[in-house]
Amino acid sequence: METEVQQKQYNDVPSTEAVAAIEGSDSQNLAKLPPAQESESQWQLITRELTSFWQEISQNFNKFFQAYKPLLINLAWLLAAVVSVKVILAVLDAINDIPLAQPVLELVGISYTIWFVFRYLLKDSTRQELVTEIDSVKKQFLG
Repeated sequence: METEVQQKQYNDVPSTEAVAAIEGSDSQNLAKLPPAQESESQWQLITRELTSFWQEISQNFNKFFQAYKPLLINLAWLLAAVVSVKVILAVLDAINDIPLAQPVLELVGISYTIWFVFRYLLKDSTRQELVTEIDSVKKQFLG
């Protein structure tokens, strides 16, 4: 109990030396406190949190993409191939639904196959010609 009275006594006594030191000092050389910050509203807090969340997500996505880039590119090619096969099959199915289109297209296919066999595959010289044409196409595509 006696210590509480002593503490109050020390706390309530103003220090005249501290006031005199402040009054006599040069205001240019005094340490300045930073300006008081305004308290954040709830929307500002949510916006700041969302911004940091999206920045972390984009950084993590970039790291993931750089690590698995070849695999992701191969999966994209595979997906594109599957989609294109499905589209081609749907188009062919739509064409087959047209009356007389299927038999006409089959006749065209059979005719072209017979022409190709007679043109390129029966004689040795024409087979060599076919091989040179295939090689020239390979050079054009592969460089």
